[in-house]
Amino acid sequence: MRPTNTETTDTMKKEYDFTGVPGVRGKYHKAYRNGHTVTVHNEDGTATVNYFTQEDGAVMLEPDVRKYFSTPEAVNQALRMLISVFPEKNRKLETAHR
Repeated sequence: MRPTNTETTDTMKKEYDFTGVPGVRGKYHKAYRNGHTVTVHNEDGTATVNYFTQEDGAVMLEPDVRKYFSTPEAVNQALRMLISVFPEKNRKLETAHR
């Protein structure tokens, strides 16, 4: 039998307890699709800001597809298998467009 939350050893600080606080699914969905920034704070005190858009390689998987591909590696492997069945002529055209 799995222990309940009250029976586990909890090392999280009390101020991070979100018990009873309802989450909002998809709250940042539209903003994420439109693009977002990620700030990386470097050890030397500088910060690197990167801006990402969906065109930068982020692909949103629909829930029914996501349940079959739980990791980026699984998605890439499946797509590579699919690409391998394309005729060689089409693969060369696709590579030229990149």
